[in-house]
Amino acid sequence: MSFQRTIENLQSIVTDYGEKLRSISPGEWSHRPAPAKWSKKETLGHLVDSAMSNIRRFVIAQYERNPHILYAQDDWVRLSGYQDYDVADLLALWSLLNRHICVILSHVPPGDEKRTARTDGEHTIEWLAEDYNRHLLHHLHQVLDWNPVAYP
Repeated sequence: MSFQRTIENLQSIVTDYGEKLRSISPGEWSHRPAPAKWSKKETLGHLVDSAMSNIRRFVIAQYERNPHILYAQDDWVRLSGYQDYDVADLLALWSLLNRHICVILSHVPPGDEKRTARTDGEHTIEWLAEDYNRHLLHHLHQVLDWNPVAYP
């Protein structure tokens, strides 16, 4: 898949899924399926955290050589208080961060999409962007109670 197509896919995900997420009833957002499982709010909060981590990766990998950027997802979700967030604000934050990622990726100079960052391995910006889309779809399908999308 081309880098430009990956950016277009992200734009479509934000638009299409944003509308679907707004159709979830308020009571459904806070329900935890089990004590150790995230609610829909917390899962969306995880996607906010993922967007912020990936913004760092996409930007820093353009000016540093192979930066190592990780985050502890469970700690981020717990410490960010997403369970107490207003759903409309959380949806707006998720949407704006992802739109920002589209802008960042669209400004990557030709050839720089091959620059690398380390997460659980060494990956190009292009691979990270494609993986980011897969990760989004995996969790969005969870939130919407749709058929799962496999994600490693």
